Amino acid sequence: MKANSRTHRANREDGLGRRVVVTGMAGFSPIGNDWPSIRARLESQQNGIRHMADWDVYDGLNTRLGGPVEDFTLPAHYHRRALRSMGRGARMATRASELALIDAGLKDHPLITSGHMGVAYGASAGEPDAVADFGNMLINKSTDGLNANSYIRMMSHTAPVNIGVFLGLRGRIHTTSSACTSGSQGIGYAYEAIRFARQKAMIAGGCEELSASEAAVFDTLFATSTQNDTPEASPRPFDAERDGLVIGEGAGSLILEDLEHAQARGATVYAELVGFGTNTDGRHVTQPDAAMMEQAIRLALDDAGLTPEQIGYVSAHGTATSRGDVAESQATHAVFGKDMPISAFKSFTGHTLGACGALEAWTAIEMMREGWFHATANLKNVDPACAELDYIRGDARRLDCDYIMSNNFAFGGINTSLIFRRWTD
Repeated sequence: MKANSRTHRANREDGLGRRVVVTGMAGFSPIGNDWPSIRARLESQQNGIRHMADWDVYDGLNTRLGGPVEDFTLPAHYHRRALRSMGRGARMATRASELALIDAGLKDHPLITSGHMGVAYGASAGEPDAVADFGNMLINKSTDGLNANSYIRMMSHTAPVNIGVFLGLRGRIHTTSSACTSGSQGIGYAYEAIRFARQKAMIAGGCEELSASEAAVFDTLFATSTQNDTPEASPRPFDAERDGLVIGEGAGSLILEDLEHAQARGATVYAELVGFGTNTDGRHVTQPDAAMMEQAIRLALDDAGLTPEQIGYVSAHGTATSRGDVAESQATHAVFGKDMPISAFKSFTGHTLGACGALEAWTAIEMMREGWFHATANLKNVDPACAELDYIRGDARRLDCDYIMSNNFAFGGINTSLIFRRWTD
């Protein structure tokens, strides 16, 4: 689609903003902590869901399924003083961001401390254990367990703040604590900061640590999977036999950069971020609205100057909840019709909440570069209530895509859509 690429370049040169590219990527997920490991699990259709035996102590919690990150360790330069303000989520986020900077060739670069590089990052909440410490104070009328770092670990912006302090960033900070769209909004707001020349580069993404309390949020809504004895069989987005979501954890970081700056320093470019759309339903806190999901998708297309026919693949939000899957499929069909290839990364990792938007964008970019797209795990019979789409099932699919879309939808009626272009310039 060379003509479309020329049009996109012309739009930017005509004053609609700078071009934004991805020059570094890294993360931690329940199915691996680097792309080769993740790809192998996607290809073998082996998910990262486990039976969480330590959740048996919680009376009334129905689900016992979770997606933990395995083999997460930190190098020696993460010393005690640096770690005391970080919960597990912030630690994963900070290390993923450091690795993404290394991948981008920007570790220890003067740009980091120049004020021209910032961070846009989020999570659903701060560290659950720190929240519990303050809960103990309110319930037992005692500050026992609280210390000078308790609030820093609990606050909703603990991840971006810790990233900024640890890495020495002096640019702007956007905190995107918006549940399931925290990571995708982080990427979108970072894109806008660079596009409109407020920053030259941004660390963008999201994180979440696994907690029984977050599983309980969805358990109270009867939205969690209770296939506790068969963790390999759940979640199963869009499937007629699905019984709910599974909570996971992780962190994903992308380095977004002004194209001119990236090219001047000889950076490797993975993809170009060309479109971002976000809106809110304004209708209900927890019930999805297909019409507003559709509008967010169209906003991203308008932002990119693309038509629906130019998108070659959609990375679905795909939570495996009945109303969510149906509404998302209807919105996707309304824009793209029945022939759009689509699959759901959460079928392998569970719902990583604040991290999902970043992990799914990272995965979608890697797949676009290879022309190889994973199937949705455990999807055998599509729910007839879901709209007709080209659901990738069974084996992975070879696709030649110039543009791919990654969508996420959150409590509060927050909808996001990101569009990436395959880098060929």
